[in-house]
Amino acid sequence: MRVGQPIIPPTPEATNLEGKTVLVTGANSGIGLESARQFLTLKAARVILTARDHRKGGVAVSALRSDPEVLKSNPSATIEVFDLDLDDYQSGLDFCKRVESDVPYLDVLVCNAGRVGMKYESSTAGHERVMQVNCYTHFFIILKLLPLLRKTALNRNTPSRVTFVGSEMQKMNSFSSVPAVANENILEHLDDRNLYQPLKRYGDSKLIVNAFVRHLATLVPDTEVIINNLCPGLVATDLDNDSPLLIRGVMYIFRKIAARTVEEGSRTVIYASVVCGQETHGKFLTSNLITDGAPFWKDSANKDFPERLYKGLLADFIHVDSSLQSV
Repeated sequence: MRVGQPIIPPTPEATNLEGKTVLVTGANSGIGLESARQFLTLKAARVILTARDHRKGGVAVSALRSDPEVLKSNPSATIEVFDLDLDDYQSGLDFCKRVESDVPYLDVLVCNAGRVGMKYESSTAGHERVMQVNCYTHFFIILKLLPLLRKTALNRNTPSRVTFVGSEMQKMNSFSSVPAVANENILEHLDDRNLYQPLKRYGDSKLIVNAFVRHLATLVPDTEVIINNLCPGLVATDLDNDSPLLIRGVMYIFRKIAARTVEEGSRTVIYASVVCGQETHGKFLTSNLITDGAPFWKDSANKDFPERLYKGLLADFIHVDSSLQSV
């Protein structure tokens, strides 16, 4: 019997994505794959997965096409995989060019892909790898695809959606013990090997996701794009596979006792990206309820943190694409 987490109710029966296009990053397994499956059962016309390994992405597409519920409710859906390596801005740029070329409308973008790392590694783009994969390349993609999302909203006469899979783990961030000082570039702070705390790096990445969502929501009206992030809770996935054996063992026990199924955890993604409304713009959700996400956000000293982060991101992005100087 599961303990400790509220039950996530079924998605309302009236929820319908007929004619709409959904894109899910990191959807070859776990929450990403199951979310894609649920989007299809809600009759999405086109669902695009991303994968670093094209073969694994192809296996995921085949699994979705042969899923009995998808075959029954949405047999004519277009299901495909686009290559994307979130370790590299250039791959993100190439991916966006393909989307802009091949996808006339984009109704829902779910940023799900992520990783856990226990040692400092540099990404192809030169930043600490967990931050690059979980945050920076995703942010770059969102800003690049904003014109498409806005165009879609105008065509549909309803807001498009950007939803990040965040985490309550943002409470376990390193900024609480080693804050970024005034005027310090936050990306440089997170790249500093001397400040790297492996047990808190995943939490750092989810705090940064929440910060980005908070600030972008001040720049993009909720009548155009509703932007939010959510924690799916403790879910029975393989997210801890790269963690040390002791941590994997502890998490195995926790998951056996308290984890939501992948199907139930993915319903939180569907809720945040399809069901809820403009009240969630710029917000963080846990168990489908709006919360702060971390005590960090209640400290007035961190009020300008999201804006400082955003300025640092733009300064980084313009080296890849000079058009990203403003939203």
